Amino acid sequence: MIAQEYIDLWNELEIDVPRLSKMLEGASKRHEDVFLSQKNRPLNMKYFDEFWDGFQTKRIKELNVIKKEGKPLVGTFCIFVPEEMVVGAGGACYGLCSGSPASIPEAEKELPRNICPLIKSAHGFKMLKSCGYTQSATFIYGETTCEAKKKTWEILDKHHPVHIMHIPQKKDTKSLRLWREEVMDFKTHIEEVTGNKLDASSLKAGIEVINEKRKALQRLDNLRANTNIPISGRDALFVMQISFIDEPVRFTRHLNLLCDELEARVENQINVFEKDSLRLIILGTPFAAPNWKLHEIVETSGAAIINEESCIGHRYFKDNIEVNDTMSDEEIVDKMVERYAKIDCACFTPNEARIEKIKQMVKDKQADGVIYYTLSFCHTYNVESFLVKTALQDSKIPFLAIESDYSPEDSGQIKTRVEAFIESIKFSKE
Repeated sequence: MIAQEYIDLWNELEIDVPRLSKMLEGASKRHEDVFLSQKNRPLNMKYFDEFWDGFQTKRIKELNVIKKEGKPLVGTFCIFVPEEMVVGAGGACYGLCSGSPASIPEAEKELPRNICPLIKSAHGFKMLKSCGYTQSATFIYGETTCEAKKKTWEILDKHHPVHIMHIPQKKDTKSLRLWREEVMDFKTHIEEVTGNKLDASSLKAGIEVINEKRKALQRLDNLRANTNIPISGRDALFVMQISFIDEPVRFTRHLNLLCDELEARVENQINVFEKDSLRLIILGTPFAAPNWKLHEIVETSGAAIINEESCIGHRYFKDNIEVNDTMSDEEIVDKMVERYAKIDCACFTPNEARIEKIKQMVKDKQADGVIYYTLSFCHTYNVESFLVKTALQDSKIPFLAIESDYSPEDSGQIKTRVEAFIESIKFSKE
């Protein structure tokens, strides 16, 4: 039963209350089936489970308190957003609802069927007015990492304010100059929303908060790679998904408590998997909640997922921004541009750095193989998969490509392919 105070808030945000209530029932049941059914879960996962229970109620209430103070709420789909600026301005930067198939039919009234489900899911949530995060956003951050997104922003802007940032497609000097201009335009836009200048002090404050969050995520990532794996890939993915919507200081505190527990588990040789379970890394497109299908299939098929080379994964938290006490706001922006230029999204060409990073990750994490996951019609990652596959096969790294959408219809087929992949690796090892 949803408390009346949240019903009143949803009505204030013009949310379709019956529709959202029904969606939350389904999300709660799915969470129970995927996560709470696991054995030997870390005790400190309780915080993240409870957060999920209130992710469209308690968290939405918190965000709207911030908004009423004149501070920005920025909804995003991409890790190129300079979230440090938003946090430095006293606002909140968060991921939008985009991982459910429930809103896709509505989106297809305006968008083609043959574009990626993440875009359609997010657009549909706005059309249905059934996501508190989208309805609360001061503006939505739209970036140009793919053709479908670029054109969708023009349509979405008719429903909700969108600030578009052009992401360069190369990493040469000329392109990075353009990217710096885009970051400065974003800074100006945030200053216009708040009426206050983002000076060096506020930028550093935002950077410190996000750096600490990324450090905690790096810590989790390292713990997952132990011989005794202390947490399932499902739970780790769930934590990372929540990192995009929770208040960052609180999230960091609870993640570090979880990591303290995981360190004790490693020391005590507590493994949530059978000792001979294969260790796999997932590559490719992001996993927006509640897209847990692949992780559930893999980990109920006898393998452990120890890392995600994804925007919701290693690509997001691998780099921090280093600043010192004497830097000007211009110098700080330069450091931010430098940090974001290290993101190895498939939108870049050439993109050899991503392939080299993947090979190094397999070695460092002692992975037995990789699964390259692509959302249906995500041509950017799908085309690049050939280059990744060729490089990994040349390095004798087992490789499986999976293309899927959000529906459960292909789960049986994917499970069959995953099980065959696992058996082939075991046969080769023997």
